[in-house]
Amino acid sequence: MGTNKRYASYYDRLGDERALASCAAKGGLQSLGERELDLAKELTTTDPEPKPVRAWVRFYDHPINVRALACRWTSRAIEVSFVAGGKEYKTWVWSNAVVEDREPRADPDKYGPSGQ
Repeated sequence: MGTNKRYASYYDRLGDERALASCAAKGGLQSLGERELDLAKELTTTDPEPKPVRAWVRFYDHPINVRALACRWTSRAIEVSFVAGGKEYKTWVWSNAVVEDREPRADPDKYGPSGQ
């Protein structure tokens, strides 16, 4: 039996959303710690209009690539926010775990694993 190429990206996105919601429901979102961030010494930039990004976040030992917004950053780390299962999450990740999201979003005011 073949695959449905016409809707493949839709079903991929749906699977990603379900995996993210499942991990989020279990809890355990990891973030960089105070020693890693060193916010007392690092210059922090806060964006009044957060930029859309793709970021690798980790729930326990499950890495997941999410559509998020880059809210704040230092020279080494970025604070991202994203929605999973209807709940907003914020976490700090290393800057090399984040890339600009160039995919158009259905609703630019919403964000999450698929921009919903």
